[in-house]
Amino acid sequence: MAAGDGRAQAPADPKESRAATAAPDSAEAVDELTPEVLYRILVGDIALQRGDAAMAARAYFEAARDARDPVLARRATEIALFARQRTLALEAAKLWQELDPKADRARQMVASLAISGAGADLKAELQRVLIEAAANDKSLGEAFLQLNQALAVQTDKVAAFRLVQDLAKPYPKVAEAWFAVALAGYNTKLTDPAIAAAAMAAADQALQLKPDWDRAALLKADILAKGSPDAATAFLKQFLATTPDARAVSGALAQLYVEQKRFGEARAIFQKLWEEEPEDREFEFAVAAISLQMKDYTTAQKLLEELDKVGYGESGVVPFYLAQLAEETKQYDEAIARYREVSEGDRAWLAKLRIGAMMAKKGDIAAARKYLDELQPESAERRVELAQAEAQLMRDAGDFKTAYAILAAALERQADSVDLLYDVAMVAEKLDRLDEVEARLKRLIELKPDNAQALNALGYTLVDRTPRTAEGLKLIEKALQIAPDDPFILDSMGWANYRLGKLDDSEKFLRRAFGDQADPEIAAHLGEVLWAKGERARAAEVWQSQLKASPDNPVLIETMRRLAH
Repeated sequence: MAAGDGRAQAPADPKESRAATAAPDSAEAVDELTPEVLYRILVGDIALQRGDAAMAARAYFEAARDARDPVLARRATEIALFARQRTLALEAAKLWQELDPKADRARQMVASLAISGAGADLKAELQRVLIEAAANDKSLGEAFLQLNQALAVQTDKVAAFRLVQDLAKPYPKVAEAWFAVALAGYNTKLTDPAIAAAAMAAADQALQLKPDWDRAALLKADILAKGSPDAATAFLKQFLATTPDARAVSGALAQLYVEQKRFGEARAIFQKLWEEEPEDREFEFAVAAISLQMKDYTTAQKLLEELDKVGYGESGVVPFYLAQLAEETKQYDEAIARYREVSEGDRAWLAKLRIGAMMAKKGDIAAARKYLDELQPESAERRVELAQAEAQLMRDAGDFKTAYAILAAALERQADSVDLLYDVAMVAEKLDRLDEVEARLKRLIELKPDNAQALNALGYTLVDRTPRTAEGLKLIEKALQIAPDDPFILDSMGWANYRLGKLDDSEKFLRRAFGDQADPEIAAHLGEVLWAKGERARAAEVWQSQLKASPDNPVLIETMRRLAH
């Protein structure tokens, strides 16, 4: 645990805590405590009860120092960490290590705290910590595993990567050293091809030293996924072929499948994991959630209702999924009832907003708006979400003027809300207020220069609605650099190339987009390009593939009517 982690929990009773926290390899604690030591423990307990963890930590440290008791020293370390007293935590951890030299946890605490608090000569301090750890083969690997956590406060991730590379050089036979290099490289976001290559090489070296190390395999997959999710998938499948019992790797492969919308393959993995460990409800929940994504509502409902009966998960999680299932099957009264069950937790606010949406889907927009108006948002973020929810009701009803008024009023109160700027621009586009679309999106980009959605939206608007196609294409290209796998940005690239008459390039981008996201508007664009190339049967096939799922999509319908009739 790094200094200032704040997760340590301190029981109120010192006798209970000493019994509970004594490690099997701890030195024998002092049998008799002096009145002075007992007094300090009492001071520490009272301070904890009053919420003064800093005073409690100091009191326990003084008690441990006077009593020469490793259990009290450990207690002082934990409380000091909770109180974010790094210096005192390090002092207490050193005392704990001195009193109990066999305690690995004490040694790890000293190393971690020393690293996180190193001053100007950081490299020298880290080298010293690693040399000390090297004296014990068991702790050297652990020190390298903690290295990146300790360096997390360093803002220059490239410099941190170079530092970890240098620190690892004397330890070429230590798998954890190579792992630390790979992780440090990954933490740079791999925008530099040279660092990406070095991180991959380090991950490979770690796996060469420990071929069945699932943690290194997961890191290599993460590195691969930055460039090619397909390559990451292939690697994980290969790793599992030789290490079939690596359950964490199986779960990671399933998650990759979910991200790639390969739901059937993801569900098969979780189903197998669940069959191997039927008491693990997390796997059952994963099967249920993916079944919902696959629109296998029968399976999803059966499993979710079973999970609901046994009270699985955090409060409101399963009812929320059951509400979504009811919503997707157009059982709006059931959805409302289920959403009302979600009264606590992170999903409670979203559930309230969805109740308003369900009322509107039942046809009573006035009641839905009244319900939303009576909600009491507790933060600026929730006020934005409330305005967005009410505006969405009107957008779904085709009343863009009212939606615009709701969003514009909210934007007056929170002028630099990125979400509101984007939504106002999108509704303004429906009202043909192209100057405002451009102004709002340019303001958003000023606030968030790397917002791929804003860059794409502005670029697409210029391509689709103005003669400024080349200017729009530059914005879309920038968006694609930020989010290279986003299907909607790929769609914009395809549409821009179509406007420029580059039909082959256009088809390439649109096919990739459509392969990732079977969206009716992408289908409309791909079909139009195929139509322009004279491939009318293929165009009609693409359109029909989406018409059944989205019979009311205005872009798809308008495209088909314009070209096919």
